[in-house]
Amino acid sequence: MPRAPKPSSFPAIKGALTFYQVASIITGVMLLMLLAEMILKYSPLHVELFAGGSGGFLWFAPVIVGPGCEWYSLFVPGGMGCELESAGDGVNLSLSILVAHGWFYVVYLFACFRIWSLMRWHFGRFILLALGGIVPFLSFIMEARVARQVKGYLAEREAETHRLAEHSSLTTQLPTQN
Repeated sequence: MPRAPKPSSFPAIKGALTFYQVASIITGVMLLMLLAEMILKYSPLHVELFAGGSGGFLWFAPVIVGPGCEWYSLFVPGGMGCELESAGDGVNLSLSILVAHGWFYVVYLFACFRIWSLMRWHFGRFILLALGGIVPFLSFIMEARVARQVKGYLAEREAETHRLAEHSSLTTQLPTQN
């Protein structure tokens, strides 16, 4: 059974929760953008999003598909020799989304670790939090659930501490009878 967080760590928990909420939302949005990008690239549309270059401000460039690129080749290690080559010039926003999500996932993992360690949850909870950055929509669900649980826990513990403080102040004020 995990130990309860120390009351002295409550301010740190509140800061970690805010950091986790922001990181969770950003990671979730980036993951949805990445999902949309993967669908556009690997579906029969075979396009990538570019900025600048010959197509203008924002445009979709075709992806040249080599032999052996059936839809099921995505699930085979090595892709069955599938070669995809982008025909666009300019800044490849599809690739930028992929790289940005990867790097921000590290920040998200740090936010998960911080709230997990301060709340002293079991390891399975950390794994579930970490999955929020790779399973679409899970980061939004976990963000709402974690925020509700942590805020409820902190409010309950602070109310309990306040009641104990009031009770101890009342008992010290009562005169003793001999």
